[in-house]
Amino acid sequence: MYDFNILVSYPWSQYSKAKKEIQLILKKLGEEKPFITRTIAEGIIGVKTCQNPREVVHALQRMLNEDPTIFQYTLKWVPIQLWTYSDLESMKKAVEQLKTEIHKGEKWRLTLEKRRFTKYHKIEIIESIAELVDEKVDLKNPDKILRIDIIGKYAGIAVLKPNDLFSTSRVSI
Repeated sequence: MYDFNILVSYPWSQYSKAKKEIQLILKKLGEEKPFITRTIAEGIIGVKTCQNPREVVHALQRMLNEDPTIFQYTLKWVPIQLWTYSDLESMKKAVEQLKTEIHKGEKWRLTLEKRRFTKYHKIEIIESIAELVDEKVDLKNPDKILRIDIIGKYAGIAVLKPNDLFSTSRVSI
C-alpha cells in the first residue's frame, strides 16, 4: 500500500526535473529528507513528507505569488489523508471514515481521478460513493471536495477545502 501524503503531477517526460523541483521546494519549507518516487501512473509522483500536507500546499501558493518561476515542472499538488485498496467496498469504508469532515450544511463535490485502473467505470464509482454523503452537492462552488485518486490497485482519499489543492494553472494575484 502506498504511504504518500502528497501526489504531484508533472509532464510525462520530466520525472528527474520534477523530482529535483519537489526536493528544492520542500527543502525551502524545512523538509530535510522527503521520500519522493514515481508511481505506476505516468506523470504522477508520490511524496511522503513529515510536514502537514495541507500546510505545504498553502505555502506553495505563497511561494508562487513571490516567485512565479519557481514551478517549472510540477503542475498540481494534492494532499492525501489515507490509502486503501481501489475495490469499491474498500473505498466506501475509507469514505465512511472521512465523511464526517463534511459538516452539516456544507456543500461538497466528489472529484475522482483514475489512472491505470479499469475495474469500474467512473460513473459507477461516483454513484456508489456519493450516496454515502447526505449533504448538498455543489459542483461549481463546494465548501469541501471529497477527492479520490485511484492509481492501479490503490486509492488515495482526502476531504479538502478548495484551497487545499495547488495547481500552477490557477494562479492567484
